[in-house]
Amino acid sequence: MTDPHAIQPSALDQLPDRDPEETAEWQASLDAVTQAAGPHRAAYLMRRTLERAEGNGIALPKLLESDYVNTIPTAAEPAAPGDEAMEARITAWNRWNAAAMVTRGAKHGVGGHIATFASAAWLYETGFNHFFQGKESQDSPGSGDQLYIQGHASPGIYARAFLDGRLTEAHLDNFRQEAGGNGLPSYPHPRRLPWLWEFPTVSMGLGPLSAIYQARFNRYLTNRGIKDVSSSHVWAFLGDGEMDEPESTAALALAAREELDNLTFVINCNLQRLDGPVRANFKIVQELEAQFRGAGWNVVKTLWGTAWDDLFRLDTTGALVRRLRQVPDAQVQTYQTRDAAYIRQDFFGADPALVEMAKLLSDDKILECFHLSRGGHEARKVYAAYKAAVEHKGAPTVVLAQTVKGHTLGEGFASKNANHQMKKLSVDEFKAMRDLLELPIPDSRFDDGVVPYGHPGADSPEVRYLQERRAALGGPAPARRTHPLAPLPAPAEKAFTSFDKGSGTQSIATTMAFVRLVKDLVRDKETGRRWVPIVPDEARTFGMESLFPSLGIYSPKGQTYEPVDRDQLMYYKEAKNGQILNEGITEAGSMADFIAASTAYSTHGEAMIPFYIFYSMFGWQRTADQMWQLGDQLGRGFLVGATAGRTTLTGEGLQHADGHSPVIAATNPAALSYDPAFAYEIAVIVKDGLRRMYGEAAPGEDQDVFYYLTVYNEPMPQPAKPSGLGIDEAIVKGLYRFNTAESAGLAPVANAPRIQLLGSGTAIHWTLQAQKLLAEEWGVAADVWSATSWTELRRDALEADAALLRGEERVPYVRQALQGADGPVLAVSDYMRQVPDQIAQWVEQDYSSLGADGFGLSDTRDAARRHFGVDAESIVVAALAQLARRGEVRATAVKEARERYGL
Repeated sequence: MTDPHAIQPSALDQLPDRDPEETAEWQASLDAVTQAAGPHRAAYLMRRTLERAEGNGIALPKLLESDYVNTIPTAAEPAAPGDEAMEARITAWNRWNAAAMVTRGAKHGVGGHIATFASAAWLYETGFNHFFQGKESQDSPGSGDQLYIQGHASPGIYARAFLDGRLTEAHLDNFRQEAGGNGLPSYPHPRRLPWLWEFPTVSMGLGPLSAIYQARFNRYLTNRGIKDVSSSHVWAFLGDGEMDEPESTAALALAAREELDNLTFVINCNLQRLDGPVRANFKIVQELEAQFRGAGWNVVKTLWGTAWDDLFRLDTTGALVRRLRQVPDAQVQTYQTRDAAYIRQDFFGADPALVEMAKLLSDDKILECFHLSRGGHEARKVYAAYKAAVEHKGAPTVVLAQTVKGHTLGEGFASKNANHQMKKLSVDEFKAMRDLLELPIPDSRFDDGVVPYGHPGADSPEVRYLQERRAALGGPAPARRTHPLAPLPAPAEKAFTSFDKGSGTQSIATTMAFVRLVKDLVRDKETGRRWVPIVPDEARTFGMESLFPSLGIYSPKGQTYEPVDRDQLMYYKEAKNGQILNEGITEAGSMADFIAASTAYSTHGEAMIPFYIFYSMFGWQRTADQMWQLGDQLGRGFLVGATAGRTTLTGEGLQHADGHSPVIAATNPAALSYDPAFAYEIAVIVKDGLRRMYGEAAPGEDQDVFYYLTVYNEPMPQPAKPSGLGIDEAIVKGLYRFNTAESAGLAPVANAPRIQLLGSGTAIHWTLQAQKLLAEEWGVAADVWSATSWTELRRDALEADAALLRGEERVPYVRQALQGADGPVLAVSDYMRQVPDQIAQWVEQDYSSLGADGFGLSDTRDAARRHFGVDAESIVVAALAQLARRGEVRATAVKEARERYGL
């Protein structure tokens, strides 16, 4: 049996020990202290030694956890500026109005959350009074700080805006009642309240992820010379339960690796999530501390209020600190609701030293400590934590602030498991809260049992103080500004017309066509530097390696090594002012990049043009939640789903075969989804996107949209752009006739049966093959149409339907385009039939569709298309079946075709 006390092999055995005798003396000293004073004393001395070593600049690994005490001792707290008593009165008004707003709304059944802001009020108030820079900040004009507000705390932010005059009582009474046009959204929603909210945060986990990439993008803007935003600070307010989301911690290492000291996370550790304790049998603060320290962050714990100082002074044996580390979070929550006798027995009774300590404490002192005194509820302690955060250099900071969920709301709320679902207080509970907060609201204001809003007056000392503090920090916050930017000049026409002549006999994939277009656009003298290429590691897959040496890959460190391919023309070049964001294997991180870049026009007053190119399968399917966030944040730019379609990515199979991204994209109102077939269509769509989002939008056009283009990796000859007026407009609208049987030289006999073939993306090529087979082998004339956007056709038709209900005469564009086209319509795409079927109800002709429904599979393109029934021969059979049902071809033709083609 192995002796547990035997010295085990150590990694240090591999290193030379120049003085083994000295080493042995240190080890012996440690053994002696352990034996004489106990392991706790030995551990204390070792940590003191490590602390001294760090102070002397000696490089040593840091401990991942510290004791369950404040990082900043009371004696080391800086004096907080301002009038703390005045700030307490302001906070009291905000607490009151936040609770009143939700309670008054409860009669309409709209819900709301009270307990979160009640716990976090001082976390916000301290920031608003002393740290958060507004848009008119002298240090960061036009940008200020970026605030990611915890969504469930929104009533408190509205209450503060009411106090400073930005909102009225009518606004508060319309909380969660937006349909009338003058309401307040439930959570931070820029699209719904665009003058106040900058960042949507309630799809939990996306706030922290986006905050990291926003801080990173701020550095990108500065390092590239677009705008110096080095004084902007990003603040992310999060819940401890929210940290369970994988996105919440997905990019912690990035933030530390790139030394984003312009970023602070403030995690409200009230120890409760939506239905109960965050870590009932464990300690969430200690877990988060270890996680953040391990990732390289600076950690500031703000756990206990000043009342605990007396207890720590009495702790001469370390028993109190040991007990605090032992007690699980759920028991801490229980102490919040129990009397002093229970706490004496359960907490102090666990250790003889603590029993003796408790004899020196009154019941009131015990209740003050365990019921009220938390670091997150004291302005001085929050100020000290924030000051330490903004002054720390070389790493981001996380502030772990312990609070009580439902603080000041009364015994019915504080620390109760159900408080997240509790939407209102009774009148008696409000009166008790009023007395606790010492607010001058008389009983007469509670007429008819309706709780009143409270306001000290527009010219009151509280309001003047609040407004003076915000003026000193650069104006109101949070605040979103859409700066009056001049439209970006249109790039030279040559970049867009270069595809008009086609590629002749050369085969070019539309992915390559898009990359070639962007390569020309980034050279534009006026707008080229504003492009932000984003790719999750597979730039070479998409043919983007030619951009590496010309644009450079962004790295805050530049290139500190000699790349292995330095002697090649297209070598891997990193640079501090690099333009490409090559993110590694993280679609979520790349989307967060895109969101930051796509909203720079508002956040910083700088229009940037991001394009994010990715495997289409791993875009909407994996990060659709962030696409909604992008739309909610009013982002602009180009998402490019490359290697698109269910059958074009040979051999990759189920996991990589995208047959459904346009379906998901169609659900997002801000996404303009296109499936271009040819290179010239891509050029037309990108040109129109630049005009609409960054140039002169037409009257009634929403600029706050983003474009989703699917492009393919299948090399095909690119045809010349058809001549004729209105072709560009038709491409943008979603449908145009590419050719007729006659113009293609495939007209069979006079009065031949005729069919209209609609194809999108790569399916247009199978459709053209089918057009030829139908003419040459079956005597059928087929016209071929390119459907560049099934979704835009549907949206136009829906708008036409809505107009008819308003008494306006309007015909959907798809019906106009197909008007007079002879024969039935057969629509084909490389996606599930649900995609082309979006337009079925507005097509007057007989309508049918083909698509790649089902799971993907690994095989050749031809075999996959035959399997899904979308290849040229399958299109021919489907076309003949439609015509046979109409009596325009003999019924036996369908059977003959199936047998001839082996279907």
